[in-house]
Amino acid sequence: MTEAGEKSENAKPTGKTGVVESVSGKMTVRVTLETLAKHPQYGKYLRHRTRLAVHDPKNEAQKGDLVEIVPCRRLSKNKSWRLLRVVRKSTAPEAAE
Repeated sequence: MTEAGEKSENAKPTGKTGVVESVSGKMTVRVTLETLAKHPQYGKYLRHRTRLAVHDPKNEAQKGDLVEIVPCRRLSKNKSWRLLRVVRKSTAPEAAE
């Protein structure tokens, strides 16, 4: 039996997972979260998309990466999430700008 303060290795992550849509400036990335919701009356599945500004202090996320984010205190007008980790790096080569 584990103690109350310990986390098991198989514990579900507390953050949300999304794809980096763009790198919008220094220490900020734009992450898109895709969800499916069933319509209450008709039963059709509807696709919902949420775009969030995420704080990335180490500038480790690039466009196309799958990342895990967690809520934090408000850092700016639109930014109240921070990057927890990069789950999977993008396989597409970076476009030269």
